[in-house]
Amino acid sequence: MGTLKPISRPGLYAITDSTLTPADQLVSAIEAALRGGAVLVQYRDKTSSRTERLRQARSLLSVCRNARVPLIINDDVELARTVGADGVHLGQEDGDITEARSRLGEQAIIGVTCHASLDLASAARADGADYLAFGRFYTSGTKPDAPEASPEVLTRARSLGRPLTAIGGVTTENGAELIRAGADMLAVVGGLFSGGPDQIEHRARAFSQLFATHHPLYPISSKPGAQP
Repeated sequence: MGTLKPISRPGLYAITDSTLTPADQLVSAIEAALRGGAVLVQYRDKTSSRTERLRQARSLLSVCRNARVPLIINDDVELARTVGADGVHLGQEDGDITEARSRLGEQAIIGVTCHASLDLASAARADGADYLAFGRFYTSGTKPDAPEASPEVLTRARSLGRPLTAIGGVTTENGAELIRAGADMLAVVGGLFSGGPDQIEHRARAFSQLFATHHPLYPISSKPGAQP
């Protein structure tokens, strides 16, 4: 079943996109998201060459290490292993959790897409997933054909005892509903990266504020007005 490891505090899960975050803007975009409080970063690129993806992943790993934030690689276990990333995110068609664990080690963070299915989530937990991702919850430009999920699935999935991620059309306007329903992380692509570095940082701070306001386990020291 794996060991429950502390992924991070609740918060924004920033996911890159090769259209919104092209190669020449990738590092600055992630740096902006990290300044705004992102607690987890996923490198997701379905189109670049292997050489380019290797270069970009290494650059992002350096940025994330400096910020002490984990870097997750989308789908590609071998790329995650090669660059020494903190883990991998697997879709339902992207490989076996047990195999990924054997190749990346016990300390690796492995997240799994569960769509709107508690059965998929329960199976992923049993196989050793470290976090469970549900969605899409709203209209999504990144995954327009993904099955639609209701916030209720997050509430029901709390019993599985793993951090829960909500993805799909998430914005600062609708994110609070998902946090209150049970999301520990909001995975955001277009709602974060459709703009320049100043806009990205501003949006990241807005997402972070949602957690400070609505998540019961958000660190007291991070809440506005808290004493150091």
